Amino acid sequence: MRAYERLLKYVTFPTGSDENNEKCPSSEGQRAFGEYLVNELKSLGAENARMDDNGYVYAKIPANAPAESGKVIGFIAHMDTVSDVKYTDVSPRIIHGYDGKDVCLNAEKGVILPALPEYKGCSLIVTDGTTILGADDKAGIAEIMTAAELLLTDKSLQHGDVMVAFTPDEEIGRGADLFDVSSFGADYAYTVDGGHHGQIEYENFNAINAKVTVFGKSVHPGEAKYGGMKNANSIAMEFDSMLPKNERPEYTEGYEGFYHLMEIRSDVEKAEMRYILRDHSDVNIKIKRAMFEKCAEFLNAKYGKGTVELELCDSYANMASMIEPHRHLIENACAAIEESGGTVDISPIRGGTDGARLSFMGLPCPNLGIGSSNHHGRYEYAVIEEMDKCVETLIRIAMKYR
Repeated sequence: MRAYERLLKYVTFPTGSDENNEKCPSSEGQRAFGEYLVNELKSLGAENARMDDNGYVYAKIPANAPAESGKVIGFIAHMDTVSDVKYTDVSPRIIHGYDGKDVCLNAEKGVILPALPEYKGCSLIVTDGTTILGADDKAGIAEIMTAAELLLTDKSLQHGDVMVAFTPDEEIGRGADLFDVSSFGADYAYTVDGGHHGQIEYENFNAINAKVTVFGKSVHPGEAKYGGMKNANSIAMEFDSMLPKNERPEYTEGYEGFYHLMEIRSDVEKAEMRYILRDHSDVNIKIKRAMFEKCAEFLNAKYGKGTVELELCDSYANMASMIEPHRHLIENACAAIEESGGTVDISPIRGGTDGARLSFMGLPCPNLGIGSSNHHGRYEYAVIEEMDKCVETLIRIAMKYR
């Protein structure tokens, strides 16, 4: 079975994660999908295929050749999808022999996928313009599963032990929380959760989550001048205005970091703002933290102590420092991509990945492309030919760690 065929099946499972549910997995759809994957792994002949109490799926593809390196490689993908865009009743369709032009996904709603001339002649899997596709990261799962099937059945593909894992709740930042590195049994791994084939990512943002709470004082507006009104709405806007405007996400790229206002809820007496602070540089993320602290300090001096409360929480760190001592992970991935007919694209992740946290948990874990793009929205698509190349890349990596 080819990877795209598995993807078409997998996207029928509604697996949106729920940040408001503290259980793991945070949605029953993920558990149902996990059970399906365990049964599929068992049917393929994988060893010790299982799902633990927290919804993590693990399995082993046993070696079929004598071990030479003594190191075990693993592949990891996540089962959940975002839930802030419709993720149920996914209706994918295949465009064979794509002409490289705009694609009308939904005429009634006017949803048009802009032209992708680089994929002219390929076969695209697209949505109907009303839901996500769910290729993030079910394409990654499909590719790992297809590679596993080939490694288990084709004796000419000589390899050592290969571990696979499928995790819940990555999209809400919890994918690595309860990952059992010891039970997984790999020395190194790759998350299969990127973009186009050939992409290798091993540098990600340092991340801070921030909550800014402003306490105001409500006074009848007709008497506000003498009653000491303190408008939390206005002070919240003042706080935001003090941040560098050119360091918002919409104005940054590459290695440039940002301050991003995610949410604001306010009235005169109380305002709450939630931000994420991101930067690849260890120095610059500290500068961003200090900027928030200085803004709060200034406004408290201006409007009174306790007006602004600040909560800053480190979320994850740049995994580059954990990967650099194991450059073979990058070198072997580059070679495997080229051997699969791809072009290597090493780029920084403008976000986070389970691989970052796993790397700091003792499992060095770069990220690989999955042959899809426009994730987290109705314009998401996957390229069948790229998915096939991703499968070949995984197989070639596995063969390099025997």
